[in-house]
Amino acid sequence: MSPSISGPRAPRHRFRTAGPVCAAALLLAGLLAGCSSGSSSGPDEAAGSPSARTGTGAASPSPAAPDPETYRRWGLDRPLAAPPKPPTARLTDGMRPGDAPKVVKRVPTQDKVVFVTFDDGAEKDPEFVKMAQDLKLPFSMFLTDDIARAGSGYDYFERLRGQAGADGKRNGVHNHTLSHPNLRTLSPEAQRREVCGQQEALEKRFGTRPPLFRPPYGNYNDATLTAAGGCGVKAVVLWEATMQINDMRYADGGKLRAGDIVLAHFRGPRELKGTSMTRHVTNMLRSIQRQGFTVARLEDYV
Repeated sequence: MSPSISGPRAPRHRFRTAGPVCAAALLLAGLLAGCSSGSSSGPDEAAGSPSARTGTGAASPSPAAPDPETYRRWGLDRPLAAPPKPPTARLTDGMRPGDAPKVVKRVPTQDKVVFVTFDDGAEKDPEFVKMAQDLKLPFSMFLTDDIARAGSGYDYFERLRGQAGADGKRNGVHNHTLSHPNLRTLSPEAQRREVCGQQEALEKRFGTRPPLFRPPYGNYNDATLTAAGGCGVKAVVLWEATMQINDMRYADGGKLRAGDIVLAHFRGPRELKGTSMTRHVTNMLRSIQRQGFTVARLEDYV
């Protein structure tokens, strides 16, 4: 199995959905654990060298960066700090086709950045599209096919990808299986169908095969890594912090650390006790700012 690139494991929480989205009985549990268990039964973690993967330049705001008033309209007291220059080498650089994917819960970096990720795709709030565009917010999406297809479908996530920036990059769309099963309960062949089937669906819809994959509930085993590596996945992305309604729960230490991956979900007022998706994200960004971090693009580091 591939070594994990992260810190200590998060505690495991065994939550299952009763369908493509979290069942009502698990709404609160989903808010706490992100419709996911804490960590997998995956390999022991080994920290990578931060020096090769740390941004080397000072923060350089884009000329088109949002002004302070734009942030205030979305409930933020001040703008997010511009992220530093991306590292010259990513964690997956040099991997060959078919290599076992790396398992990443925290990115080895000294940059004061964290990485925001959204799972599943159930809530399709048009106001969040406007918020993401206004703030030019970098984040990564891990979509489950049968959940993402509901309602306005993949068109919504195409809008959330945003326009390509000066570097030609957009927000990433990645793999979260076809139907959100606990992969460790499935045979190797069934796992392959879940992972590779969504790789093919996303490639057909967005034109590229996603390099990143997140197993539902954070649960995976050797068969998962074999299946994922065989259909083009370079990294299995877990998390170190989980966004609740108003603040975060941390896997270790009670606070964010440089390189943490933050798990959130596409959710709305019904699941968030009346809180909108946009307010949910504002709460998350305020917490990130309060702890002295800003948000960077995960794909620039992994």
